[in-house]
Amino acid sequence: MVDWLCAVQAQDYAAAKWALGSRMRSAADDDIERAFNDGSILRTHVLRPTWHFVRPADIRWLLALTAPRIKKLMAYRHRQLELDPRTLKRTNAALGRALRDGAELTRDELRDVLRHAGIPSVGVERMTHIMAVAELDRIVCSGPRRGKQFTYALLDARAPRARTLERDEALAELAKRYFKSRGPATVQDFAKWSGLTVADARIGLEEVKQKLRHEVVDGRTYWFSPSSRAPTPASPTAYLLSIYDEYISGYKDRSATLEPGHAAKLVGMGNALTSVIVLVGQIVGTWKRRLKPKAVNIEARFFDRPTNAGKRAVAAAARRYGQFLGLPVALG
Repeated sequence: MVDWLCAVQAQDYAAAKWALGSRMRSAADDDIERAFNDGSILRTHVLRPTWHFVRPADIRWLLALTAPRIKKLMAYRHRQLELDPRTLKRTNAALGRALRDGAELTRDELRDVLRHAGIPSVGVERMTHIMAVAELDRIVCSGPRRGKQFTYALLDARAPRARTLERDEALAELAKRYFKSRGPATVQDFAKWSGLTVADARIGLEEVKQKLRHEVVDGRTYWFSPSSRAPTPASPTAYLLSIYDEYISGYKDRSATLEPGHAAKLVGMGNALTSVIVLVGQIVGTWKRRLKPKAVNIEARFFDRPTNAGKRAVAAAARRYGQFLGLPVALG
């Protein structure tokens, strides 16, 4: 699934695992946790200034393509944090030495490494930026989890045989994977998702458009795979998604999925918004979960009174989520 999507937004780790599980016929949270721990999927800063799941086979060319632009976006904050190029060169070197010979260390352990190397005042945000730069510079990536703690490992250890691509090849590969997995979409959607400029997004699309179909709707050109049309289900289908899910974060224009009045409600929730209910392609409400030792409670809130068929679809989505976690579900 990560191969198909190319990159999956993953700053919310639990939600990112569900983003994969919700798209698979049969997957459990534990399956994806094992894949993450054994390095079948990796987590790093790529595309935009946030974490994504990627395959080891893709991580190097994706970083080479998108890291320079991410670093430009971070440059102003680096100056405020006194992270000049000389300091970042020292932090990269210290991190690389600490992770040699297969070492896998937590962020707190690496903070101690930097302190011993004479890097002063490694606060929370400063450390976050130091580690992000080490990821973007292809020094480190995710290691296996130690209990619930995340670790870092050397990229050379986790993806030693990852392929590299020339820049135009990388633009074409990213465009192909994006439009086949997320089409119908516009070139502006692709640019927003990838973190590329619109000019670079057009270069990538130009290389692969002969393998895609397109339609013009309201003056906008939408590109998609010739095989991307799915049959309409006999009954309404619902999904419980994170606000960071690719169904939402994968597009610049989200007007097709949300009525204007409902959009205002979501904006009003601000940072409190984490999860949305999607019914027949439309965002129709929000949901929250409360994990207990032997169950998961889900509270669903609809923008408008749902139909009985809509309620049944959401109940079925809640059961799928419970099956993914291996827990019974109580839906309210």
